[in-house]
This record gives sequence, structure tokens and C-alpha cells, in this order.
Amino acid sequence: MNNYEVVLLFSPELGSQSLDNEIEKVKKYICAQTGKIVNEEDWGLKDLSYSIKKFQKAFYKYFQIELSSNELETIKKDLNQTENLLRYLFIKVNNHEELPTKLKNEKK
Repeated sequence: MNNYEVVLLFSPELGSQSLDNEIEKVKKYICAQTGKIVNEEDWGLKDLSYSIKKFQKAFYKYFQIELSSNELETIKKDLNQTENLLRYLFIKVNNHEELPTKLKNEKK
């Protein structure tokens, strides 16, 4: 199992309930591939550095997961089909960063 840190950017048009549903879908994708969610953080609604699909803001969600590398591609395919997900980034790390992260404490 490899350690990954994942950042997901969701559409700012989502309501609280819809955002929770989208996050649960992502968690199911990870768990369905025998992945394990170690930690997670909600970074909230933040400005984007550049517009993505004409949006200037996005909801950020951060996960620390354990997953084998061959299962990662399957999860990426599932995420590509998620309509309200603007972007995602998987970063392979040796050890997970201690929470809370710096972005969690940053002013909105």
C-alpha cells in the first residue's frame, strides 16, 4: 500500500447537502478499491488562482489515503465521471503530514 494525499475541488454551486453527497461518492470510490482513508480535512470555499470551467471559487477537500498504485487508475476513471468535481490531484508521499494542515488554519 502506498500513501497518497488527495486534494479535490468541487463546484461552488453545490449546496451543503449536495457537497456532502459528492464527498461520500468519492469515499465510496476509494473504499471500493480496498483503499483506506486515514484522515480528511475540509478546507472550505476558497478562491482559485485561475478560473476552472468559468468558476473563480471552489470547495476544497483534502484526504490522506492508503492505496495500491494499480487501483489508483480505477479511482481516477471514476472521478473523471463526477460532474461536480472540477479538479483532483493525487500526490504520493512517504509519510502523511500531521494534521491540521496550514491551509486549514488559513483565513478565508
